[in-house]
Amino acid sequence: MAASELKMKNDDLIVSKTDAKGKIVYCNDQFINFSGYRERELLGQPHNCIRHPEMPRSIFRKMWQTLQEGQEFFGFIKNQSKQGAFYWTFANVTPSFDKDNNLIGYFSVRRYPAPEAVKQFDALYQSMIKVEQKSSSSAESMNASEHLLNEMVKSHGGYNECICSFYK
Repeated sequence: MAASELKMKNDDLIVSKTDAKGKIVYCNDQFINFSGYRERELLGQPHNCIRHPEMPRSIFRKMWQTLQEGQEFFGFIKNQSKQGAFYWTFANVTPSFDKDNNLIGYFSVRRYPAPEAVKQFDALYQSMIKVEQKSSSSAESMNASEHLLNEMVKSHGGYNECICSFYK
């Protein structure tokens, strides 16, 4: 039986904050509704508790590399609810710093993803996952997977340009 899809509406905003280690310290009502968890189940948990198994690991490697450089990350992300349903988002993750420029956590806002982007990235992610599963070496498989992503985005001038071109 196929998992059911939860669809965001144009005006939905899923918001969360994490500490520097990625543990949830805040989540809005939309986050709670889409995730299917109660707030008390989410607070203190790693944000990846909603990670869908059909998301390529190399996307999250790219996200963490981008964030560690102090830059914001954009991406089309497939998440999974507690009940097993899935939902696609257009995610923006930004590092948060204190007044002394020390990293204190991450702020994430997820918006409605354009259906044509979901279709495009779902197909790409399926190919990336297959590549990731082929090799016994994690680094080798992640590099091969990321190569597929890079091939797609280079015609758009780069990763962020490609991602943002699909968000309208």
